[in-house]
Amino acid sequence: MLRFKVREMMINKEFIEERKILITEVAESTGIHRMTLSKMINKKGCNSTTDNLDKLCLFFKCEIQDIVEYIPD
Repeated sequence: MLRFKVREMMINKEFIEERKILITEVAESTGIHRMTLSKMINKKGCNSTTDNLDKLCLFFKCEIQDIVEYIPD
């Protein structure tokens, strides 16, 4: 199973930038629908496209392994 670490990345960005980061901001900045981000954050086994992962890496200025974690079943 893949686990998306979007919430952790938002928390890290909040700490670094010393401000609150909302899902709405991530959605508007990346072009990823807010509901898709919410599913990535809250739902086990959520499915996402590589395009969305690419946009998140660009937004958070990180590598793919910072966004996605593989957890064996």
